[in-house]
Amino acid sequence: MLRTILIVGAGGFIGSALRYIVQVVMEKSLGSTFPWGTFVANILGCFIIGVVFAIAEKGNLMNPEWRIFLAVGFCGGFTTFSAFAYNNLNLLKENSIHYLLLNIGGSLILGILAVYLGIILIRSVL
Repeated sequence: MLRTILIVGAGGFIGSALRYIVQVVMEKSLGSTFPWGTFVANILGCFIIGVVFAIAEKGNLMNPEWRIFLAVGFCGGFTTFSAFAYNNLNLLKENSIHYLLLNIGGSLILGILAVYLGIILIRSVL
């Protein structure tokens, strides 16, 4: 268990650091109000998690430690949007349209609401 946690943590560290680099580079090069760094990291993370799971499905091309390092650690640190997209793709494949819509709509609406409530909470306390 400790080994797995360290594998995930190492991947998360690398993914988070790379996400920061992408963010800084995109902001400096584009200087737009659109969040290009986040957008690029999310789409790139989705591509990477797709590649990782496709390789993992091929059998012995990737051991479980590498899959956990890349999918959970790296992609989790780089973007949680990749896991969100992968989960939604699986719901779509399973024809679970109600759960798909609940996950997409609920995550979007409740996520924005949670950010707003967090801001309101801290503003009222500080």
